[in-house]
Amino acid sequence: MNVVNISENTVLVLFDQVIESENFAIIKYLVKHIKLELNEYVIDIIPSYASIHITFNLLKISGGEFKACLDSLLSFRDKYAGEEGNKSIIDIPVYYGEEVALDLQFIADQANLTTAQVVEAHASKVYDVYAIGFAPGFAYLGNVDEKISSPRKETPRQKVARGSLGIADQQTAIYPSDSPGGWQIIGRTPIQLIDYSSENLTRFAAGDQVKFNPIDKDKYMALGGTW
Repeated sequence: MNVVNISENTVLVLFDQVIESENFAIIKYLVKHIKLELNEYVIDIIPSYASIHITFNLLKISGGEFKACLDSLLSFRDKYAGEEGNKSIIDIPVYYGEEVALDLQFIADQANLTTAQVVEAHASKVYDVYAIGFAPGFAYLGNVDEKISSPRKETPRQKVARGSLGIADQQTAIYPSDSPGGWQIIGRTPIQLIDYSSENLTRFAAGDQVKFNPIDKDKYMALGGTW
């Protein structure tokens, strides 16, 4: 772990540069305690896969003083990993049918599994929201079961439909709006994940947990699903 000065009032806390839940658990709990214990100084805090980006108020604390406070807090990082986090899980219904699961058979063939086994492997896990990016509301979730991990498509599609659920390497994500994309598409949710009139914009935030709930075609259509 290393604290790097980005500007006079911005630091980046760097952890092992890997995508894994154990690493992110420490980041998630550290963010919680930074907000609690250094709240009067912090202007903005952005967690990601293996880092925490922090902007602080120079009118209230100097750069050296803030780093000293941060170093003291981070020295207890090991105890944070054992804390009980927020157990709230965001449940997302997903239709894994062939009409929308454009690359499900490809992943099944690649993994030497049936399509049902791929769906079971994907839907059986609880995923961490590692970061929000690429497009508004696009949440990077991980980690998928190693046996269904699949690389991005060599040639991205020009249009991926809103709600499409994809896999890229160790990660999975839902396209919150129509856009180009190169992830392997295995299903689609009928749920609208982005609301431009909402203060939070999207229902996901870094540190949340997500579970996918398989639904049939009738349920998908009843919830507003489209082709």
